[in-house]
Amino acid sequence: MKRLLTTVILSTFLINTATCQEETKEKEIEISGSVDTYWKYDFQNKPNINTYFTEDNNSVSIGMVDLAVKKKFKKASFVGELSFGPRGQYRSIMNGDGQAGDDKNSFHIQNLYVGYDLTEKLNLTAGFMGTFVGFEVISPTYNFHYSTSYLFGAGPFQDAGLKATYSFSDKVALMVGLFNDWNVYQDMNGVSHVGSQLAYTPNDKSSFYLNFLTGSSAGGKNNYSSGTLVDLVANYDFTSKFFLGLNATNYKKRDGGGYSGIALYPRIHFSENFGLGLREEFFQTHKEEENGIPSSNILATTLTAEYNYHGFKFIPEIRIDKGNTERFIKNDLSPTKSAGQFLLACVYSF
Repeated sequence: MKRLLTTVILSTFLINTATCQEETKEKEIEISGSVDTYWKYDFQNKPNINTYFTEDNNSVSIGMVDLAVKKKFKKASFVGELSFGPRGQYRSIMNGDGQAGDDKNSFHIQNLYVGYDLTEKLNLTAGFMGTFVGFEVISPTYNFHYSTSYLFGAGPFQDAGLKATYSFSDKVALMVGLFNDWNVYQDMNGVSHVGSQLAYTPNDKSSFYLNFLTGSSAGGKNNYSSGTLVDLVANYDFTSKFFLGLNATNYKKRDGGGYSGIALYPRIHFSENFGLGLREEFFQTHKEEENGIPSSNILATTLTAEYNYHGFKFIPEIRIDKGNTERFIKNDLSPTKSAGQFLLACVYSF
């Protein structure tokens, strides 16, 4: 009987010890990233559609190498992400270290922040973070379309600051933060922007995000990022094969300018490896009376196919943009209201 009791006690001790060791064992650092390249041809044989990252015409061009590391242990976590190449350097915001002559060939910090869970429901995060505004992001890994929207290019890319996120439930969360000016490592007029995000995820098929960002940047009301932005992002999986996304934004600058727009993202997955998606976007700039700049608008239609295989993506894409002003050029350099392009892109993520 004593031997049996001793065996039970010893077994219980060993199980508890193993459990404690498992709970206190640190997770290894997670490493992820991507590389991308593309070829694009403008139908006028001139670079025309000046959204970000695909400016080169009739050239096999590179995007970027993106490397990210992250780690979480109990309540504390960090994320660091760097990119190298045109998509993450001089064609992105911000690039270099802000010094003269260092803004072309450098690395770009995508994310550099630390987080801490004060409670199971409340998290604090501080550092330089990819913006919470908008549907699309810099990395081509997370975008279905390789070219980017006008809404993406007009809004912030990154927000440095301190934010608190409180989860009311597994369906509702609220983020509130203090941020620098858009896309800067250092705020020259002090932390002067306030932002928030209300997230609602009613089920595993849908999610909705209402974003708000307002403030005054260095240079006053004439600075592009001095103003108030309201942004809505919605995602809904109607079936396992059909998805619809939406992004609607209105931005009012302090000097009276700004922009507004809406983009729809219907997508069909024919199989596990192949999908077809459309981006239909209407984008409008607001009239700037002080500068004598009239309002203008553009309708951009992008049709994209995607073949994916274990981290590899092959992306054929055709895009047609039509504006109410002659903002594009023909092959003979005469102005025109429309432009089109075709591209092939390859992305590998790990």
